[in-house]
Amino acid sequence: MTGRRRWGSLASLCVVIGSGVALAGPAHAAPVVLGGGSGIVVNGESFCTLTAIGHDNRGDLVGFTSAHCGGPGATVAAEGAEAEGPVGTMVAGNDGLDYAVIKFDPAKVTPTNNVKGFLINGLGPDPKFGAVACKLGRTTGYSCGVTWGPGKDPGTIVNQVCGQPGDSGAPVTVDNKLVGMIHGAFTEDLPTCVIKFIPLHTPAVTMSFNTQLADIVAKDRPGSGFVPIGS
Repeated sequence: MTGRRRWGSLASLCVVIGSGVALAGPAHAAPVVLGGGSGIVVNGESFCTLTAIGHDNRGDLVGFTSAHCGGPGATVAAEGAEAEGPVGTMVAGNDGLDYAVIKFDPAKVTPTNNVKGFLINGLGPDPKFGAVACKLGRTTGYSCGVTWGPGKDPGTIVNQVCGQPGDSGAPVTVDNKLVGMIHGAFTEDLPTCVIKFIPLHTPAVTMSFNTQLADIVAKDRPGSGFVPIGS
């Protein structure tokens, strides 16, 4: 859910040999900490949420978000540290299953499985009816709700969690296991989150992370064999 419809530093010293004078060199930014639920900025303009971060079977540090946030070649920066420049690049995606794979520069990113207390301890199966799912988005933060079941489109799940623009890609977990990412609102007829004292909001459509990973593996794309950090 971007603006579209669907939604610190280390100092290095340079010593001049023979002069006895130490000159301060350019400052280099410390690696940013990123994990599932962190805010990211795509191509310097679209705000989205990182689904998860870890390593694939190529040994690369990779992460995921929604494809409608950007496509292959798009740059990714950490929200709040945009001035430090991109820390990753989108290298693969699927518009139908709405996933984008991000390859991160390990020199610029410190991966974590705990963002603001939201844990991702591995991968879980698609949730069944009644399972309580939780999400962490950069816009609406933390919310939980029951799972209603599969959505009308392939690879989708309907969960009673809330979301708004910027939450696209937000991780959805059951028992701290990653099961999906926020795709969009189920309908535009109701508020997308609790507003004031209205205890009713539109369920979110979640993309099944297992379905996305299966597509990635079948096409041997970056992200194949993904293992979340800390698993």
